[in-house]
Amino acid sequence: MTPRTVEKRVLVQAHVEHVWAQVVTQAGFNHEMRPWVTMRMPRAARGLTVETVPLGRPVGRAWLRLLGVIPFDYDRLVIVELEPGRRFLERSTMLSMRQWEHERILTPTAGGTEVHDRIAFEPRLALRPLSRLLARGVDTFFQHRQRRHRQHFSS
Repeated sequence: MTPRTVEKRVLVQAHVEHVWAQVVTQAGFNHEMRPWVTMRMPRAARGLTVETVPLGRPVGRAWLRLLGVIPFDYDRLVIVELEPGRRFLERSTMLSMRQWEHERILTPTAGGTEVHDRIAFEPRLALRPLSRLLARGVDTFFQHRQRRHRQHFSS
């Protein structure tokens, strides 16, 4: 099966350094996913950021929690590429996904920073018949995340 791909872009009114400082921390990515989902890093990785995890090595199971409470999936988080202050590429597996790839690129603009998310995923066998619906859900979820970015940096 060919992985499904979703791409989202948003312009936020903040310098790229401020946006980067927000999006690479557990508090930052939990802020952008709330109230629907939070991610809890494994004990050994708590306090690490996208910039400080060892490249190419799994950090363990980062549990995703519905409404911040109910565990429903996990992400075997692996950062495979990093350009500090500009870009990261996560290539992971999940309980629900055979493959999950999230690339985030921050680009300075005259009005602030463009946040570009590209997500490619391949559901596990049992979920493949739902891949079109899952793509719509991923699209909607990343719209939410980017709306949260816009709100956070406009206040």
